[in-house]
This record gives sequence, C-alpha cells and structure tokens, in this order.
Amino acid sequence: MSVRQADAWCYRGGSISAEPRINERIRVPEVRLVGPSGEQVGIVPLAKALELAQEYDLDLVEVAANARPPVCKLMDYGKFKYESAMKAREARKNQAHTVIKEMKLRPKIDPHDYDTKKGHVVRFLKQGDKVKITIMFRGREQSRPELGYRLLQRLAEDVQELGFIESNPKQDGRNMIMVLGPHKKKTEAMAEAREAQAARKAERQGISPDAAEAADVETAEVEAPAAEEAPVEQAPADTSAENAEA
Repeated sequence: MSVRQADAWCYRGGSISAEPRINERIRVPEVRLVGPSGEQVGIVPLAKALELAQEYDLDLVEVAANARPPVCKLMDYGKFKYESAMKAREARKNQAHTVIKEMKLRPKIDPHDYDTKKGHVVRFLKQGDKVKITIMFRGREQSRPELGYRLLQRLAEDVQELGFIESNPKQDGRNMIMVLGPHKKKTEAMAEAREAQAARKAERQGISPDAAEAADVETAEVEAPAAEEAPVEQAPADTSAENAEA
C-alpha cells in the first residue's frame, strides 16, 4: 500500500481506533507512569512500566497519548471498560429529551370534544412534555380571533396545576398558537412512572414495591427511551363546528 493510499485509509477512519493503547501496543521509549492508586511514579522507560504492570498483575493503559511523554496508568483494563459501560448506560437511562406534543382545536369546539382533548393535554403535561395548542380558524371565524384567545385562556386555567403558559397566544395566519410547559421535569415524570409501574406489579404479585422495582429495572430501562423518542402526537382537528356550519 502506497503512502497516499495509507493516508486516505486513515482519513476514512479505517485504521483509527477509539480504544486506548495498552501494554505491548504502546510504542514509545518512555512514559509518565501513574500507579494503581493514582500516585505519580514519574517518567520511566517503557520496559520498566511493562515490568511493573506484570508485577501488579495489571495492564499498562495509555490515558494521555498527546502528552510528551505519553501518560500511562496501571489498571485493570477489563474492569475499567465494564465500569465505563455501566456509567454510560446509567447516563442514557436518566437522559430525557424534551418532546413537543401538538393539540388542534376549533373555536366552536363541542364541550365533549373539549374535555377529551383537555385530557390529552393533561396526560402530556404529566409526562413532562410541552404542548403546542393550535386554534384553527375557518371562514368567518377569522374575524373573531377573541374566540380562540378565550378558549386558550380557558384551557390554560384548567391545567394550571400541571403546566404554565410558556408562549402566550399569538396569531399565525389562520391559526392561533400557544405553548404550555410542564411544571414537572421529564426526568421526574419518568422516575414517577417507573415507581408507579413497580407499585402496580407489586400489588399484582403481592410483594413489596422495592422488590418489584428492583426486579423491573431492565423493563423500565427498555421502556423509558421509547417514551423519550415518541413522535409528536397530533389529535385530529375537531369537525363538529364545520358540520354545524355546513
């Protein structure tokens, strides 16, 4: 392989590994050595560092390759990789993505339809998601924007225990838009959902909630990311007013 081909291969990432170099893969004459407990040993020849690694039954791991000389540490590399994977898994489990749900209403919405859609808004806010409320005006309704404004204010008052007005109602063409934000953070909502699931499982099986939660950790870890990545939900527009006008 020519030098130019090798450079192209490295540029594509084929020969670049994200893993640190360990033991015999380290190719420098000397290293700055850190002991198993974090103590500074100093600059030593590579052969001496490898010898110490064998004495401690540990690995010599390059932790700062760009330093001069490179910094290496004596550690159990297999244990280090396992603990790093567990920390990354825990971080992903607790990670929460803000999702904006959407709900569409008509100015002359039927009371029953209003209660149904308000229930959806309540559910979204309990889950820790933001909700974008859109009032759609049709025909002569465009001359009565105050109808949409009053409807949005009414909805905000009905759910004020769960959310607040993050973006005040504003006209956007034929629509009027308002955004509601939850009082509860997404991570808190996810934690409460896991606790409620564990409590329900404990009630069915007749065991303590703590034991049920411990047994249900893997299930919760699978279901939580799915909830985070749920797509924006849109409720169908209310057509009762259109039918009435027709």
